[in-house]
Amino acid sequence: MGSEAHLVVVGGADADDLLGMAVARIERLEALWSRFRGDSEVSELNRRAGTTVPVSPETVELVRRAVEGWWLSGGAFDPTVLGAVVRAGYDRSFEALGDAGTHAPSPTVTAAADIVVGTDTVALPAGAGFDPGGIGKGLAADMVVAELLAAGAHGACVNLGGDVAVAGTGPDGAGWTVAVEHELRPEPLAHLGLSSGAVTTSTTLRRRWRQGGQLRHHLVDPRTGEPSGSDVDHVTVVAGKAWVAEVLGKAVLLRGSTYCFDILGGTGAEALAVTTSGEVRTTPGLAAYMGDSEISVLAG
Repeated sequence: MGSEAHLVVVGGADADDLLGMAVARIERLEALWSRFRGDSEVSELNRRAGTTVPVSPETVELVRRAVEGWWLSGGAFDPTVLGAVVRAGYDRSFEALGDAGTHAPSPTVTAAADIVVGTDTVALPAGAGFDPGGIGKGLAADMVVAELLAAGAHGACVNLGGDVAVAGTGPDGAGWTVAVEHELRPEPLAHLGLSSGAVTTSTTLRRRWRQGGQLRHHLVDPRTGEPSGSDVDHVTVVAGKAWVAEVLGKAVLLRGSTYCFDILGGTGAEALAVTTSGEVRTTPGLAAYMGDSEISVLAG
């Protein structure tokens, strides 16, 4: 998934076996969902766009959640922005990209509304390209945490590149504390406590490269087909599921600072946003996750 994975398993009959199961599961999902692997099911879907393709239950779930995320975000999250991402230069795994992206052509178009998900098949619209991106990491974290508890773990934490899902008992016998890191500060921006659920971060300050002398990043605005120019460059969301938090984080970031949290109404999610000038904003309900801790202020 182009990211580091951090796993914590608490209790259970054999924590080492549970940990090995979790690692194998993440590797399996990577093999199914990576757009950088030619033999993955996502790559097969993209090659055969316009036709109905048999896929695994995991991929059916991924695409179904991606379409649900498109509706939930009002189109701000769009899993079919692959063409725009490739045209911006992100045409290979990030560790292979280096500091410079290519001028990569891609004819694929955005068409999330026309994806058809069956019981064991998926059909992308002709000309569309599917990019699991962050929602794949979030959904994988959700799946692995649930499977660890079902297999006997007392508690579990799965962190896939900053998409953190937790459940059950934490290492100290209580809940879980998740540090919110910001790329411009050596210390965490905040600490959030929760018994179960997820914390994810969307930011334009990571996964950056230059294309033709212009700084680019991976968060594409579906409305423009270009990397986001929002005046919000960091959003952390707390939600019941990591895939939901991923979708909402991108939607908040793309809205910009004026009405950034409007999209969260009715979702039960809480969020923290940082503007390009360093101002930190939070939803009122985030305080319930912070206890006595305080936000580390960025702006002077």
